[in-house]
Amino acid sequence: MDTFQREAMSVDVSTRLRELREAQGISMRALAARSGLSANALSMIERGKTSPSVSTLYKLADALGVSITAFFGTENEKRQVIFLKHDERTRLSFTRGVFEALGGEQFVGRVEPFMLTLESGASCGPNNIVHSGHEFVLCLRGQLDYFVEKELFHLEAGDSLLFASKLRHRWRNPGANVVTALVIISGFAEGEQPHVMHLKKR
Repeated sequence: MDTFQREAMSVDVSTRLRELREAQGISMRALAARSGLSANALSMIERGKTSPSVSTLYKLADALGVSITAFFGTENEKRQVIFLKHDERTRLSFTRGVFEALGGEQFVGRVEPFMLTLESGASCGPNNIVHSGHEFVLCLRGQLDYFVEKELFHLEAGDSLLFASKLRHRWRNPGANVVTALVIISGFAEGEQPHVMHLKKR
């Protein structure tokens, strides 16, 4: 990852996961059952012995009934204007990639922009993602494959994709180079949390 990524404020997933689980009074075994993960895998994540994949983060967020942005820390009061310096972004590392929040978790409106930086071979996992609203993707660097329903879209730097997020979708970096993509989720219903992306179990 480049200096730009390293300057962002990193999130300690292991600590936040334990805090969220204990705040709801859920045992590790119960959360494992809800999320479809093994108790051993969950224990490894909470002890900081392994980094969760992005699909695992979505499963945990879904099982806890929170937005994935809840892993970024205590939610502050929503505001109408959000200004972030480049080194103020909150980032969340997952297997072979980094998710950077761009202020949507603090914004009062129904739009959530974020940046994905993906190493070669990184993907969201084998399961499709389905959620409310619309999704806009702009590939800034590298090559990015997006599967929407049964169609494959191969994005290169400068290419964009816009689709209804209720369509089953998933993504991967098929190339040898790092990918950077801007993703904006908007138009979701009031009260919904677009990052709680309900994964289809296969």
